[in-house]
Amino acid sequence: MTKSKSFLQNLIKPFKFNSSKEGQSEEDLEKIAAQEQKLFAFETLVAATKDFHPGNKLGEGGFGPVFKGKLNDGREIAVKKLSQSSNQGRKEFMNEAKLLARVQHRNVVNLLGYCVHGVEKLLVYEYVANESLDKLLFKSNRREELDWKRRYDIICGVARGLLYLHEDSHNCIIHRDIKASNILLDDKWVPKIADFGMARLFPEDQTHVNTRVAGTNGYMAPEYVMHGHLSVKADVFSFGVLVLELISGQRNSTFNLSLDAQNLLDWSYKLYKKGKSLDVMDPTLASSAVTEQVAMCIQIGLLCTQGDPHLRPTMHRVVVILSKKPSNLEEPTRPGVPGSRYRRCRRPAALSSTAGTSLGSNSSASDSSSITNNTNSVTATSTVSPRDDPRGKRPMHS
Repeated sequence: MTKSKSFLQNLIKPFKFNSSKEGQSEEDLEKIAAQEQKLFAFETLVAATKDFHPGNKLGEGGFGPVFKGKLNDGREIAVKKLSQSSNQGRKEFMNEAKLLARVQHRNVVNLLGYCVHGVEKLLVYEYVANESLDKLLFKSNRREELDWKRRYDIICGVARGLLYLHEDSHNCIIHRDIKASNILLDDKWVPKIADFGMARLFPEDQTHVNTRVAGTNGYMAPEYVMHGHLSVKADVFSFGVLVLELISGQRNSTFNLSLDAQNLLDWSYKLYKKGKSLDVMDPTLASSAVTEQVAMCIQIGLLCTQGDPHLRPTMHRVVVILSKKPSNLEEPTRPGVPGSRYRRCRRPAALSSTAGTSLGSNSSASDSSSITNNTNSVTATSTVSPRDDPRGKRPMHS
């Protein structure tokens, strides 16, 4: 217990909260560690990974390498090993450890425990067999493994995972980096939301918080990119992008199918307005698609990516839609374009106010100006916006 107390005290030092409801006390975290037996001996992890053998390496990010291992009881694990030279990785590591301490859901990756041994700091997760969604979805030679049933189940599973994080976990958690590479698939193709290095706790009494921008190009909501307004609707926007990527098999950030469309969202919306939404569908789904479900999911994706965050549904609403056969859905308005301003016919008081608590002074892993573990992930101050091109149609990034 002495080691547990010492580690957990060091673990939560970087996290200070503006509201007593946002975090758990040191005593609570110590009880969690003791009750759930979340501490692993370093020797156990050395043995499980065969001394972190290169052959067991699953990948590497800004935080450091990840190794596959097998415990004596037969459980397969993934061990995230903090790089001693990565300051950004340390922040993300600590953030992830704190936020996942009491999170447990079928569609959220399971943090089994922690380990600290001298300068070594490690996080231990369940091993997820089928890797990340992007490795299957955006590689033509593996895309056919994702038939429509699997894609639909992934959409439903990610929706349920986000609903849990937003409404049903001990605190409201905004992930901030929902994307295909952060969705892991287990041996039964159950999706698991992963990588909480940039996630934030959200105060219950606020409509949004003002913070520095962190996320991945192509997935970030426009009000967040342009104004630093962070709310659960930013995750909803990212989810909508993911839904349209799953249906089309196309990556939004590198979309280049039509000169008449700025991105995947714009292309999907234009086809939808023409009554040709099924043209969005990945051709490999032709033999397995349930057209009614595909059409519904396209509409959900467009509703989630609307420029006005107030028009986007909550994840609760999305889960309800997916669990039923709705007779009619709202008509989506034009999607927001990450990095460009959007117009609204009204300006709700919630967004015109600066009442949201600024978390800048109590920053977590996301608030450093650096590249994260994905080459497309970025952090930047919210006051810096992309230049518009001379036609005023789309942002230009230098």
